[in-house]
Amino acid sequence: MFSEELKNISWDETTERIAHMTDNDVRRALAKDHCNVDDFMALISPAATPYLETMARLSRKYTEERFGKTMSMFIPLYITNSCANSCVYCGFHVENKMARTILTMEQIENEYKAIKELAPFENILLVTGENPAKAGVPYLAKAIDLAKKYFSNVKIEVMPLSAEDYKTLADHGMNGVICFQETYNREHYNLYHPRGMKSKFEWRCNGFDRMGQAGVHSIGMGVLIGLEKEWRTDVVMMAYHLRYLQKHYWRTKYSVNFPRMRPAQNEGFHPNCYMSDRELAQATFAMRIFDHDVDISYSTREPAYIRDNMCTLGVTTMSAESKVNPGGYHTYPQALEQFSVSDERKASVINQRLRELGREPVWKDWDASFDLFGKLGK
Repeated sequence: MFSEELKNISWDETTERIAHMTDNDVRRALAKDHCNVDDFMALISPAATPYLETMARLSRKYTEERFGKTMSMFIPLYITNSCANSCVYCGFHVENKMARTILTMEQIENEYKAIKELAPFENILLVTGENPAKAGVPYLAKAIDLAKKYFSNVKIEVMPLSAEDYKTLADHGMNGVICFQETYNREHYNLYHPRGMKSKFEWRCNGFDRMGQAGVHSIGMGVLIGLEKEWRTDVVMMAYHLRYLQKHYWRTKYSVNFPRMRPAQNEGFHPNCYMSDRELAQATFAMRIFDHDVDISYSTREPAYIRDNMCTLGVTTMSAESKVNPGGYHTYPQALEQFSVSDERKASVINQRLRELGREPVWKDWDASFDLFGKLGK
């Protein structure tokens, strides 16, 4: 299990190694056809900043070689916001006094029909809060059975399950599973996940092993950028995890994601770090150079100008027309969302707040955001 492997990888030592990467380390990594995790550390380090244009060109080259000039689009559907966890950063946490919704099968089918009227989507992601007592495997199996009538590819993003349960859902037609570890910092993990099943670090971390054991066709992984101050360390830990999974479950296809947390506009959770547009691009390029075949996914958390330009430079999967509340396409279009999708006006408000706090803006205007987009994003 990967949790045992992770015990041998020091968070603090990894942070130090990233910080002390040199120009020569970056050049060595860029000269390789196949990189290891040490090379990935160099490419994601501050030392690689002067080489972003070179990295972008390599990233585009490897992406076109493996994926062609294509983009896979998927649409997420939240079917319940019922959750037994207490994640301090999430709008669905159990202490939040809000109306809880568990869509009926009839409502779920109405959502499927509404989605198909939006566009000819074939890839759907079914998303839930983590409440197995009220929306467990039998509920998910019925939702997947219905989904196969409308979509050719059905993935889920739900609570971690047993290998037997993953196998059951695969038998019903589930094609893939997405699960974010959120952070690989074992010492800090319970600060963000104090109660509920999600507080069990090993259970969540080893869920990817159970997916592999069940023969799940596609596994998606990610860290939540902003939980830890050292976002680079978290992403490197994910690279270690990816290599481990590829070695042990080599028949499976893998994807990665770098979701950026936004600062709360009230007294809610504020991220411990802010990944800039340039840093998001660097992480994307580094991952593509590190692994030519991994699927790199962006969601509509990201501004349109980022998605429009990164689709030529490394990203291979994106979400579209996203509603992040249960039944948001048909049944409850005005319900409370788990998080807000990207909006340029909201970005301006956030940037103003960051300036008031003496911090650099994170989401910038198009003209000033990232010169590489103008050079290579056409």
